[in-house]
Formats: sequence, C-alpha cells, structure tokens
Amino acid sequence: MKKDKPENQDELRPEYKQSDFPGPFTRGKYAQRIRESSNIVVLRPEVAEAFPNEEAVNNALLSLLELAQKTTQRKKEDIG
Repeated sequence: MKKDKPENQDELRPEYKQSDFPGPFTRGKYAQRIRESSNIVVLRPEVAEAFPNEEAVNNALLSLLELAQKTTQRKKEDIG
C-alpha cells in the first residue's frame, strides 16, 4: 500500500501563531534604517500607476532634468 504524499511544505498557512516563530517580534525593526537611507523614495499611488518599472521612472525624471536645464540656460542667455 502506497503512502499519500505529504502536502507541499512551502505553502503558506491560512493562519500563524507567535509560537510558530523562534524569536521575539520587534515592531518597526527597520523603520529608522529606511528613513535614513537616501536611496529609497516612496511614490504616491497615482504616480506609481503611471510607471511600469524603475527604468521608466528614471527615464522620465532624467528627461525632466534635461528639459529644466535647457530652459534655465535659455533664460540665463536672454538675461545676460
């Protein structure tokens, strides 16, 4: 008689208890590190929806910087 295969152990359970985890929980453990990190930017949800990925955000911002620099240079030339 064959034994039934055990369920996949990688699946998430519908509910967990604190006793399922070995150490104590610390709320906000990494919050300060994230606040201090200069490379993390949180976008508003409506802005995040407009861009499919990181590259699209960077391209848009680089284009905006380029446009701003050209506009600023023209104004300086007109004044000077």
